[in-house]
Amino acid sequence: MASQAQPKPSDALRRISSVDEMLSRPAIRALEPSAGRVLLVEVARDVLQALRDRLSSGQDAEFTDRDIEDQIREGIEAQLAPSLVPVINATGVVLHTNLGRAPLAREAVQRVAEVAGNYSNLEYDLAQGERGKRDDHTNRLLAKLVGSDSALVANNNAAAVFLALNTLAEGGEVIVSRGELIEIGGSFRIPDICAKSGAVLREVGTTNRTCLADYAAAINERTRLLLRVHPSNFRIVGFTERPALEEFVELGRRQNIPTMEDLGSGCLVDLEMQGLRDEPPAGRSIAAGVQVVTFSGDKLLGGPQAGIIAGGREPLQRIRKNPLFRALRVDKMTIAALEATARLYRSGRLDSIPALAMIRASVASIEARAARLSERLGMLPGMNAALEPGESVAGGGSTPGQSLPTTLVALGCARCSARELSERLRRNRPPVIARVERDRVLLDLRTVLDRDEEGEIVRAFERIAREIA
Repeated sequence: MASQAQPKPSDALRRISSVDEMLSRPAIRALEPSAGRVLLVEVARDVLQALRDRLSSGQDAEFTDRDIEDQIREGIEAQLAPSLVPVINATGVVLHTNLGRAPLAREAVQRVAEVAGNYSNLEYDLAQGERGKRDDHTNRLLAKLVGSDSALVANNNAAAVFLALNTLAEGGEVIVSRGELIEIGGSFRIPDICAKSGAVLREVGTTNRTCLADYAAAINERTRLLLRVHPSNFRIVGFTERPALEEFVELGRRQNIPTMEDLGSGCLVDLEMQGLRDEPPAGRSIAAGVQVVTFSGDKLLGGPQAGIIAGGREPLQRIRKNPLFRALRVDKMTIAALEATARLYRSGRLDSIPALAMIRASVASIEARAARLSERLGMLPGMNAALEPGESVAGGGSTPGQSLPTTLVALGCARCSARELSERLRRNRPPVIARVERDRVLLDLRTVLDRDEEGEIVRAFERIAREIA
């Protein structure tokens, strides 16, 4: 029996519709209101050219106009799909740097929407009817929270440290302990920030031991600043020594040299009752007399990405006048979110701040939620679920070596590996980010925001169960 003749590539190429012909088809015309004419033409050309290229190389000789329509529709969806999307954080890492650190409070989200969608008095003094300063909106609130004379906001804590060093120590020396020359995320190091600021780093002491006499011996006519860096992302234990904060401040006073502390994590309240020790609230440093304190807005503070500079009026006025302050300033949406977050602190509504609510959540409440979720997931075909004790962490370079007790939902799948199950969860919309350990997927509800997200997790597993059945 003779074999059926295959279509020649040249015959198939002649069957391809032109761009105009494809754009006139009803299914493609229906895409124009949402996609726009320009994008629609661009995607149609790309799809048709890709098809020609495949046919010319001897591939995919069979196709229909419906196939082309589907490819154009998929191309439009891919072009318009957002890259930055919300995810469900089931890892138990509260301040997950890769997942955007602290989620904002509802009040902060509402304030951002109100301000972003309208004109605002960002730099307008409503009382005087003249130009104002954008930092006035957060200055008093933040200063009240930490007990300082004044407060400024830069776009992140690295910028805050850089700005303070450049203002207070450019051309002079900054004395810092060798044990505090930390590296933060992204290979960003304190010595590098100091060098770029124009200040000269003067290292004293050793990695594990620095005493007050080491600082005092290094002071000379070029000394501009005494710098103390809180080890928020590491710990040195054992044979160690570090001057008390009060001693450090007193040395600066005696020598008439300003003192600065980089607290990094931005803790504003005492979290020792929750098991997070050695994270001093910024107010303690201000109360001890440190003249400039810097910390992050999107870590333990629970607000937007920002670098907060708090301290005395005179040094902050100098920092405010630095031309670099304009280059490193924040926008109206950050100010709106930070102001709303600060007001929640002022009114004592700490559990309205998601990061703090997660950290302060009891093991019993998490266990109750985990039990409900485990029961629902365990009923799905091919899935088995169990509860087990585990640990959550603050994350975000905060509270190293410390954890929060939690209850985990441990999941196994009869039809796929834990790694494949985790990949399928990441492909879900919204993506669900979980931990994988010992061929099991682990869900920690401490960082799952509410019942709506729990429902999304159930729906994700239901879809997966159907797909692998």
